[in-house]
Amino acid sequence: MPGKKTLSALDILVVGGGVGGISTAIALKRSGATVELIDIKTDWGMIGAGLTLTGPTLRAFRDLGVLDAIAERAYVGNGIRVCDTQGKVLHELDTPMKGSEDVPGSGGIQRPVLHEILEQRLRAEGVPVTLGLSVTALDQVDGGVDVTFTDGRRKRYDLVIGSDGVGSLVRRMIIPDSPAPAYTGQNSWRVSVPRPAHVDRRHYFLGGPHKVGFTPVSKDEMYLFLLEVGPKIFREESGLHVPMAELLASYGGPVAEIRDAMNADSKIVFRPLEGFFLPAPWYRGRVLLVGDSAHPTTPQLASGAGMAVEDALVLEDELLKTDDIDAALVSYMTRREARCRLIVESSMTIGRLEQARAPISEQTAVVERALNKLQEPI
Repeated sequence: MPGKKTLSALDILVVGGGVGGISTAIALKRSGATVELIDIKTDWGMIGAGLTLTGPTLRAFRDLGVLDAIAERAYVGNGIRVCDTQGKVLHELDTPMKGSEDVPGSGGIQRPVLHEILEQRLRAEGVPVTLGLSVTALDQVDGGVDVTFTDGRRKRYDLVIGSDGVGSLVRRMIIPDSPAPAYTGQNSWRVSVPRPAHVDRRHYFLGGPHKVGFTPVSKDEMYLFLLEVGPKIFREESGLHVPMAELLASYGGPVAEIRDAMNADSKIVFRPLEGFFLPAPWYRGRVLLVGDSAHPTTPQLASGAGMAVEDALVLEDELLKTDDIDAALVSYMTRREARCRLIVESSMTIGRLEQARAPISEQTAVVERALNKLQEPI
């Protein structure tokens, strides 16, 4: 009967091999499904200076089975230190995980390291991965999807997962009138640097012309981030240390030390921030969007990766509860829509407050409300 299959009988295709795609493939394969993953990239991996990990994100990685590996190679700890532009401490925020005391309250990791950990787990689960491959057609049929690949092959699947990021091809294919990613008014700068011993937690340096902070990502590494308010622009990769230093000119203390040490060899990543919220449902027939394909967000709450992993866990849970795939997708949306909307809208709100130079207390209040909500079970 169409729609009636246990998870162990499902044949699933995951399109896109970022955090959300790999996590979804791991979760569904470990519960018995037959899973394949494809990615358009031929050089598979993640680029970027690093990734901040909140307590709820670390809880999701625990439930996926990779927290120990992350803790071994990343930074995990507790707390956020709020400072002024000269490094004077203004406020210490505690970040305990209520109800999950075995989970650290915060952390950070280099993106390539996270990819390596997730890929190793994916390979251990036996999920086949094909690189340099995408889809050209998704034809809904009774009880499944006929997929046409870019190499000309066709195959039928019970379920297709679109996890191909903010510019998702799968989203455009199944929801042609979906909103396009919109520039939020801020450009993100990140520079990887050695981690001083005194940087024992995440830092914010507020009250200046930009939002600036530190995120430790390992025992001896961290990154400095800066959110610049201005028009959307694109920059060449070379020579970024010069304009970044100019943006940091008014900062003192530990920020100034990093600024003055930057040079042409500094590892700097620049990108405009984009986001939007896709109205529910995030599926059409048997094609479901997860992670940034469905709810891309800005980094203000450091929860984009966490939301993607949670998507994977909830989908696994709902497909285990019933042999009715359609009912499972409805239940999935019931659990995910409001939580992901909270993250996207709160992140956008914080970004607007930063651009308006709103009082620091007003900005941190939004952060604390959202993070407290995120501690609730998924």
